Amino acid sequence: MAAATGADVERLFNAGAHFAQAKSRRHPSMKPYLAGAKGRQGIIDLAQTEAQLEAAKGALATLAREGKTALFVGGKTEIAGEVSAIAKRLGAPYVAGRWLGGTISNWPEIKKRVDRLATLAEERASGAASRAGRTKLELVLLEREEKRLAERLGGLVSLAKRPDALVVVDTRHEKHAVKEAKDAGIPIVAIMSSDCNIADAAYPIVANDASRETVRLILGELAAAFEEGRRG
Repeated sequence: MAAATGADVERLFNAGAHFAQAKSRRHPSMKPYLAGAKGRQGIIDLAQTEAQLEAAKGALATLAREGKTALFVGGKTEIAGEVSAIAKRLGAPYVAGRWLGGTISNWPEIKKRVDRLATLAEERASGAASRAGRTKLELVLLEREEKRLAERLGGLVSLAKRPDALVVVDTRHEKHAVKEAKDAGIPIVAIMSSDCNIADAAYPIVANDASRETVRLILGELAAAFEEGRRG
């Protein structure tokens, strides 16, 4: 792989991708990926970030060419909207809120709830629930059930089986999702700052995972690679 040029890393710099956590919060595994510090704040080596991003894009393109599924995960308030927007653009499953334990480790049970949500939504949209002669109270209870399930599982409706890979924003914040994926042998592509353990991702992208602009940029490029892979 060719070395990253100034032009390659400029877009990352302009998005604020170089800002790391304070030294006091740095995970020991991240030291090699930092270029230095400005005051107490670490500065990420964006040349390495660029190389990592290229490797991750290649992995996702291959995944898409093989018809496999990537689950996007990122529930932090500041970036959840970016995660759901990119996943919806791809028609991919996502978790942009709190991770529901068992989503991977107990997928058959979670799938039952996802299917229930899909059934409720279909019945409401078609009017079948109303035509079934249910009372107003029963219809209200069904509506509440659908809303509750949608809040927890709405992003998983398109997921027919356990995902083939996870795309995670902030592995430290999403530690439960990361553990389930690692236990199942599912590879992880991750945007991760200096407070994360580099070993938690097969394809780490060390960058400012708290910046909406940085996350939007990187997820956008990963999504473009996935779309290119789909086209063959």
